[in-house]
Amino acid sequence: MKRMWVVSGLMLAMVGCSRIETRPDPQDEDTLFGSNVPFIKAPKADRCAAHGKSSLRSSCDDARYLGTEYTRRLSVGDEVCLDGGYGDEPGPACKARAAVIDTGPNGVKLEIRGAKPDSRWFKSEMRHAWYEEGALVDLYLAERGY
Repeated sequence: MKRMWVVSGLMLAMVGCSRIETRPDPQDEDTLFGSNVPFIKAPKADRCAAHGKSSLRSSCDDARYLGTEYTRRLSVGDEVCLDGGYGDEPGPACKARAAVIDTGPNGVKLEIRGAKPDSRWFKSEMRHAWYEEGALVDLYLAERGY
């Protein structure tokens, strides 16, 4: 009887140790089948706060408001420019185009659809990433020189 308890205990321990985690970790790199998608977080430092009480602070705050509104209104199917004009209609100046493929609380999932050779997104077509709202707003501000 004692032997059966030992064997049963060992079997349970082995089953518990061999459990496979199926939830994706948002911090992992993309995998071949896209089960783990990167999550781009907002920077800890606010670009507008860096301007202190200078005359640029007010215009930066206005731009942050516009970038936030633009980002919050994105919906599945919208095309965005990720390099060379985030917040503007993707036109000829856009170096990297993406499409919104999902949205969630405080996040937008984008898929790179095309990138010019001079973009940092070149050779990244069809890659997916979740962007925290603040990360996209920061991109909006950076592209406007703040």
